[in-house]
Amino acid sequence: MKAVGLITGASSGIGRALAHEHAKRQRDLVIVARREEELKELKAELSAKYGVQVRVIAKDLTAPGACQAIYDELKQEGIAVDYLFNNAGYGGHGNFHERDLATDLGMIDLNVKALVELTHLFLKDMVVRGRGKILQTSSTAGYMPGPLQAVYFATKAFVNSFTWAVAKEVENTGVTLTTLNPGAVATEFADTAELSDTDLFKSPKTPEYTAGRGYAAMEAGKLDEITEFGLKMTIKAGLAVMPLKMQLTTIYNMQKKQGA
Repeated sequence: MKAVGLITGASSGIGRALAHEHAKRQRDLVIVARREEELKELKAELSAKYGVQVRVIAKDLTAPGACQAIYDELKQEGIAVDYLFNNAGYGGHGNFHERDLATDLGMIDLNVKALVELTHLFLKDMVVRGRGKILQTSSTAGYMPGPLQAVYFATKAFVNSFTWAVAKEVENTGVTLTTLNPGAVATEFADTAELSDTDLFKSPKTPEYTAGRGYAAMEAGKLDEITEFGLKMTIKAGLAVMPLKMQLTTIYNMQKKQGA
């Protein structure tokens, strides 16, 4: 396998779109998700359309030892990962004290712990080889607190802070790390997080648009990519001068269910 990209959360949404972005460049893939049938369908699609090799790994990344098992399997097969796409993640809507705690702890396990572990495992080898690229699917949520999605926003703030710090540590090694920070995207995420009927998801971008922007930013070695110009201006300029209480009220209203 050549120029191998490992993509988590590859069975749908941004992950599936990233798989197409990678494969159309004649680069091989390891695709990871819980849903094996969807992965097999994606493998057949990518192989037929682009002629690339695709390795399927069906795993729940929150299960104990799952990330290490993926690394060990590929190591034993002599598959070197040149591109790591930490894309798997989920959110959830509601007041924190009313939400199921196990669900939110699972969100932390997937959005944060699995991402950190996979980054650590594969980054070490990239640094030794003197090349490699890592794209972390984060969110514009990572730049602000998020009432009604308190844990999700906090996990993405961690992803951004962690990734940018590590990127600095390895800046002279030939390895780069990039965060992909979209706003609303038309994927299963909105339904899973119970956000479909909020102002936040009035005009979502497509997974293909988002993946394309993220892939290009990763190739260029950028630290971060905010995929929407208006959001970028709001985050970089507006939030810097907006009082915190006003930020919280604005975000809360955006995430309220319509009619609530």
